[in-house]
Order: sequence, then structure tokens, then C-alpha cells
Amino acid sequence: MGPAPYDERLWPGPGGWAAVLGFAAVVLVALLPVEPRLAVAVAGATAVVGVVLVAVTAPRVRVAEGVLRAGRAHIPVGLLGVPAVLDRDGVREALGPGSDARAYACFRSWVAGAVEVPVTDPADPTPTWLVSSRRPEDLREALLAEQRRQAAHSEQIG
Repeated sequence: MGPAPYDERLWPGPGGWAAVLGFAAVVLVALLPVEPRLAVAVAGATAVVGVVLVAVTAPRVRVAEGVLRAGRAHIPVGLLGVPAVLDRDGVREALGPGSDARAYACFRSWVAGAVEVPVTDPADPTPTWLVSSRRPEDLREALLAEQRRQAAHSEQIG
């Protein structure tokens, strides 16, 4: 088994990491008048816990072995239509008024781009998937390549 055609972690940008460390600094300043050593220890623990929480909650987007995984959800690419790349304005429109509340969104506001993919399975109540990506063109190409690979495999079998 080789590397996945597409694999990305939706880590926060510099502002997100600064917020984690900024919160730890606020804890430090708040506890300094009480006990300086305790303040340093609690602020350090707060920073570590914050970094661990960010690492655990940063969703992974992956296309491999015929499946799109976005966060905890997954769907076979054979049940997906043609993916469309969205820029920040496209994402805003896709999530704005008039959007379908049944759509699955693995969305992170600090990631500008996304891919929107229609679900073609008539039994699935989810009409589309909206998946944030820093490399939406690469994600789209990986989905299309996996769809072509599956179609070629189906033709060989049938």
C-alpha cells in the first residue's frame, strides 16, 4: 500500500496557535499575584493542554482506497459527483442563506479554500459534502483520479 493520493490536516493558522499561547499567558498573568511558581506551572500546563486539544481536534482530510474521509465521516468516492473548487467567497455562498442544512460540512474558518462534492447516492439524504482544504485543487484532482480508477476497475470486472 503506497501513500494516499491526498492527505491533509486542517491545522489552525498562526492566529489559532497565538490564541492558545495567549490564553496560557492570560492564565500566567492572572495567577502571578497569587503565587509565581504556581502561575508558571499552571500556565505551562494550560499551554500543553491547549496544544494537545488543537492536535486532537484538527480534522484530517484524506482520499485513499476509494474513500473520502473528512474528519470522522467517510464516503466512497463512487457515490460522489464531480467536485468543485471553492474560494473564500464560494465557501461563504455555500454556507450562507439558502444552503441546504442536510449538507455535510468539514469546515474550518481559518482555511480559505474548500471542495464541494455532490452526493449521487439516491438513498443518502446528504446532498453535498463541503470540505475545507488549503489545497482544494489537489483535493479535487485526487477525487477525480480515484473516481477514474474505480470506473476503470469496474469496467475490467464487468
